[in-house]
Amino acid sequence: MANAAIVGGTGLVGSHIFTTLLNLSSISHIDFLARRPPPSDTGYTPESHNSKVSTFISSDPPATWTSHIRSASPTPEIFFSSIATTRALAGGLAAQYALEHDANVELARAAKEAGTKVYVLISSGGANSESIMPYLKLKGKVEESIRAIGFERTVILRPGMIAGQRKVARIEQPVVNGLAALTGFVSKRWLRDWWTQDVLEIARAAVNAGVRAWEGKGEEADQAVTILEGWDIVRLGRTEWKGDP
Repeated sequence: MANAAIVGGTGLVGSHIFTTLLNLSSISHIDFLARRPPPSDTGYTPESHNSKVSTFISSDPPATWTSHIRSASPTPEIFFSSIATTRALAGGLAAQYALEHDANVELARAAKEAGTKVYVLISSGGANSESIMPYLKLKGKVEESIRAIGFERTVILRPGMIAGQRKVARIEQPVVNGLAALTGFVSKRWLRDWWTQDVLEIARAAVNAGVRAWEGKGEEADQAVTILEGWDIVRLGRTEWKGDP
């Protein structure tokens, strides 16, 4: 059984990762670090999960949470990060960079120092530090900085458009969900799964890959860095999901 930690657990993908971890018997303990308590729809309640979940809720910037990670007991063996925002919500590109890059890197360094073996990052399809698109360039820089920290195993997921119901709506989300449903009807494997993935499949793929890397199984155990995109995410999140029944 493994101990895990998650940051970004109140977002769309992160909340589904947390729910997946919560219901997985191979995960013995979860450190949940966020600005808000776990969403009610994750199924978490302090009364029923106090032995499995430790929550650290702080309104301070995430980059300042490092001391909690370093002192976490038990030490998280698998660390999940799905920290993300938009330029509009952050208040500009600099603020978005400070959260998605700087905070991610500081928290990852703290996890490495604490003894974390496996790091799982939710990135984005098209991430490239040389991209002319600011968002994809940012995601690429985050990936490069995380890889440079040198975890024993790093798993990076690059989903395409994410289909799912966000708690904070984005303008494009109804279009994404509608097109995902339409293309899924036309050709689930070759069209829908190529450019968009369901949020539950992304979460399950992240957990599946993280646990396999920690257990020393599958392709995740054969290389220091594993990058999962499109169909790889679908495979691990749907056809190869090994979660509890």
